Order: sequence, then C-alpha cells, then structure tokens
Amino acid sequence: MPDTAHFSDSDESFHSFDDDEPAPPHAETVRNQNKLPSSKDDDDTPTKPLTDRFPPEEEATLLAASNSLKGSANHLFGTGSFGNAIQTYDRALASCPNYLDYEIAVLRSNVAACHLKLSEWKEAVESASKGVDCLERLEPLPRPKPKSQAQALKDGTANDDDDDADASNVIEEVDETLSDRIENLRKSGRTLDEVRKLQVKLLTRRAKAKTEVGGWASLQGADEDYKTLLTPIMLPSLSPTDRRQVVEAAQRLAPKLNAAKDGEMAEMLGKLKGLGNTLLKPFGMSTENFQFVQDEKTGGYSMNFNQGGGK
Repeated sequence: MPDTAHFSDSDESFHSFDDDEPAPPHAETVRNQNKLPSSKDDDDTPTKPLTDRFPPEEEATLLAASNSLKGSANHLFGTGSFGNAIQTYDRALASCPNYLDYEIAVLRSNVAACHLKLSEWKEAVESASKGVDCLERLEPLPRPKPKSQAQALKDGTANDDDDDADASNVIEEVDETLSDRIENLRKSGRTLDEVRKLQVKLLTRRAKAKTEVGGWASLQGADEDYKTLLTPIMLPSLSPTDRRQVVEAAQRLAPKLNAAKDGEMAEMLGKLKGLGNTLLKPFGMSTENFQFVQDEKTGGYSMNFNQGGGK
C-alpha cells in the first residue's frame, strides 16, 4: 500500500519535474503566453526586468486548471501510479503561470516525491533543485555555519542559543533585493512560514536522493542540505520528528561521505601514480622514489625523495 502520510493534498507537500524534460504540446504555448511584449523603449540605461502577469481573471482560470490537474496527480500518487502522477503534474505545471513561484515549487516538490518512490534518484535531485530555485525568489536559504552544525551532529541536538540569538538580532538592510523579495512574497499570498516549510520538504527530499546517488560530490551536496536544515533560521520550521530524522540522517551520512572521499582520492592517486611511472621510466625512476607523508594535524602531504626506492 503506498505511503501517503507525507504526501497530502496540501501546498506544503508539492514538487515537480525539471524544465529539461519534454513537456506536453500545449506547455510551450502557455509558457510563451506568460511572456508578454514589453512596452518600454530600448535605451542605454540598464533596467530591472519586469515580470509580466496575466489579468487576474485569466490567472485564476489557469491556476484553477493547474490545481485540478494537481488533485488528479495526488490521487494517482495515492494509488501508487507514480509514473502517471509525474505526467499529470507535468500538465499542471504547464498550466500554471510561470511567475507563481510557490505553486511551481509545490508541483516540483511533488514530482520529486514521485521520483523517490520510483528510485529515480537523479531525477528527484533535479526536480527538488528546481523547486528550491523557485523559492529563492521569495526567500533565500540561509548559509550554514560549519562549527555550529558539527556540534549539533556531535551531541544529537541542534541547540545553539548563541547562534539563535545572533540570527534573531541581525537587522537586514532594506536594499533593492530585499525589497523585491518582500514584494514577491506579498504577491504570492504566502507567509514566510509556508515558504520555509516547503523549503524543508524540498531539502529533505533532495538530500535523501543525493545520498542514494552516492559519490563524493553527491554526498557532499546531501551533507550541505542537512546542515542548511539545522541552521537556526530553518530549525523553527522543523517538527520535533523532522528534526530528529534530519540529525540521524546526517549522522549516518558522515561515514559514507568519508568513505567516498577516501575511495575517490585513492582512485585519483592511483591514476596519477600510473601517469607518473610512465613519465619517470625514461629516467630510470618511478613514483616509488618519492614518498608522501601526511601531516596528522593539517591533513596535508610532504614529499621526500628516496633514490633507492625504485630498486
């Protein structure tokens, strides 16, 4: 029986596919309609691009059609028909005006959930990443502090009163970028709390998919997502259960990340050693003539020459 506990028909659970995937024939038509011609004359003065919007009535019609398709896709997900659900979310995305960042992120999040169910890890990463990018226009994600997160993973908690106090006392200067974000959030009709909770879903799904993809780079990406979730700004948006699961997932990830790093480093050094032996052979030497000693404190390496090492 499909697990629908974390996939409700609420805005907080939605995700979608990425723009590189083929869309239905009518998708491009709707997206092109979203780009209305500008009435401004060209001049040499750089201007900030304006987002053209549909008239309210037309926007409401398109959004209603998108929501109807979204409801159908949710039903397909609930019945375990994940492939058909992705296709239906694709159609919902095609109908949704392309400036409705929150609604698009919701659809992308739902499609990421479908890909996870199908064990399509790379597709899940791409879908979740697209959703994260959409929400950046409403409220950017915080940048994690490595020391604070290391402590959180060490003791199984993410309590850092000093960081919480610092984060809450920071006054952000009202510049043009912040003003734009405030206006975008107002137009979206969503609260900051809603945006943060959707970001939590996107990051947790992307981190899970990156962990399954494996490899040093992907595991590093998963680690960064977990650290972001454990920042003081994001913590209030995590339920106690979510918080515990994120900390546990990050702890399980640590040895995998170290093993992947060591494995890829060993593979790279093996290739370099082979290349080095090829270059040194005409001179009667090999890489065995050179000894690399790791500094336990810094992790760096020093090289010593041993003339008889190759004999």
